[in-house]
Amino acid sequence: MEYNRIQLRTWSMLGKRGTFGSALTALAPSYENLMAISADFARSSGLERFSRMYPDKFLNVGIAEQNLIGISSGLASEGYNVFATSFAAFIATRSYEMVKIHCGYMKHNIKVVGLAAGFGVQQQGNTHYGLDDICLMRAIPNLTIISPADSTEVVKATEALLKYDGPAYLRLCGEAGDPMVYKEDYQFEIGKAIILRKGADVTIVATGTMVFQSLQAAKKLAGNGIECTVINMHTIKPFDREVIEKYCHDCKLVVTCEEGFISGGLGAAVLEEMATSKKPMTKVLNVGLTDFPHAGSYKWMLKDTGLDAEHIAEKIQAKLAE
Repeated sequence: MEYNRIQLRTWSMLGKRGTFGSALTALAPSYENLMAISADFARSSGLERFSRMYPDKFLNVGIAEQNLIGISSGLASEGYNVFATSFAAFIATRSYEMVKIHCGYMKHNIKVVGLAAGFGVQQQGNTHYGLDDICLMRAIPNLTIISPADSTEVVKATEALLKYDGPAYLRLCGEAGDPMVYKEDYQFEIGKAIILRKGADVTIVATGTMVFQSLQAAKKLAGNGIECTVINMHTIKPFDREVIEKYCHDCKLVVTCEEGFISGGLGAAVLEEMATSKKPMTKVLNVGLTDFPHAGSYKWMLKDTGLDAEHIAEKIQAKLAE
């Protein structure tokens, strides 16, 4: 893929879902064994153009998420590299047993794509929010989990997963007009976190849309003399233990930020790694959700749940003052 200024801005305007479909369409000619399957979400997956250009590489199984994974498993057993797409709220819950068996246990080459994770469906409410998908997928052995920070990283992750032989969960959150974290090409590797900013006082470990919000919060805190390290933990599994060991024990506070439930999510993963270290434990602040939110527009929901940059900065200052 070509990574130039115009292309990166176009992806940002499309948002993560549109970018995923655009990337898979552009890369499809290079992968003869590629199959994209949707549970009645071709347009929402950004795959409408893909389905027209490559009808032999696309299936729509209808509103049948469990069947989606079953069919994907059959295709994978025949040598196909399958991308199975549906809303995160459905594919991570209704299909959970199938993902556990076909992906985790049987290790079939299925890339499960969770669309509209977090608050991605906005006013449609809690029946459609994908807030527990990270904790559910983390519990399944052998399943790689990737949560891109922005649309550019969606392309990087899609490219990497096309080359990756094994089951994975790709979490796509946010909305159209996705804020840009990366404004030029960069090195992406599954399982290797990226240090975006360095500071001695606070270490912020973030994933998905919270990477941009954390960077903005770090800028606000710098104005008050608080310097932050910001880590993009784009791969939640396999977890980058080395970066946690290096940056999460010698600071005043470790902060985790995720657009989902804290229980079992990124915050839990960081705490698990810190607890097994021989280094002294540092004070930790987990930023995320502990209850179901009120429905609203995407930006309003970030603010209402305290997941925007301003509230993250305030929470960090308050925790440091304790």
